This record gives sequence, C-alpha cells and structure tokens, in this order.
Amino acid sequence: MAGKARKKPAAEPLEFRSQALAEALERQDIAAVALALRHGNTVVPLVKPGPRDKPLDGGEVWMYRDPSTGDVALLLFSDAVNKPENLPPAVGLQSPAWLKSFLKRYESTITTVFLDIAGPHPMQAPPSELLRALEA
Repeated sequence: MAGKARKKPAAEPLEFRSQALAEALERQDIAAVALALRHGNTVVPLVKPGPRDKPLDGGEVWMYRDPSTGDVALLLFSDAVNKPENLPPAVGLQSPAWLKSFLKRYESTITTVFLDIAGPHPMQAPPSELLRALEA
C-alpha cells in the first residue's frame, strides 16, 4: 500500500527589505542610516537578475543617468515596495560588503546616492560619505 506523499513546507519568501534602514530614514537620522547600511542588507533595482543556479551572481544593477548632465545616481531602497513602478521590475538584496565594493568600484562614476527616492522618507548622500560610513 502506497503511503501519502508528504508535502514539503513552503519556504518563506525572501523579504526584500531592511527594517533598520526604514526606521533610520523615517527619523532622518544620518548616524542610524550609516549603522543600518553597515550592518544590514539594501534593496537595489536590477536591469536583469542573476541566474538562479548561480547564487553569487547578483545580477546587473540599474543606475539612473541624467540625460541633460550625464550625472549617474545609484538608487537604494529600504524596502522593495518603495521602488517606483517606472524602474526595472527586478530587485536584489545586497550585503554591506557588496555595497562597499560597488561604491568603491564606481565612486568616480556615481555622483549621488538616493535612498528611497520616491519616499516615504527619502535621503540623498554622495558616494564618498556612504563609503566613510561603511568603513567606520
């Protein structure tokens, strides 16, 4: 007699948010934002996500280039729900080490970093300031 097949419990969906960053942005507390970035994950928009079978490939990060000035902005989010609909639909959840490495690599290209650009509590900083916070 065949036994009943057991169903695997559904894996909890990956949460694309940082509660600490959201709370720091709500208070507009620069020190708390730095601490949240240094110790927690950050949501980034992706042009295309990395392949599922290659977990070390985080995909290609989307950045905004101002057509009139050529300035490049990196957009970071405390929660994927804060990403505006007009940006690419994919997001990645990146570590503090990734953010530090990415900012170092593109520091001369990125002119500003926006955190939750569309709200509810936006903040803006130069990449050099965020790097100092990540290295503290």
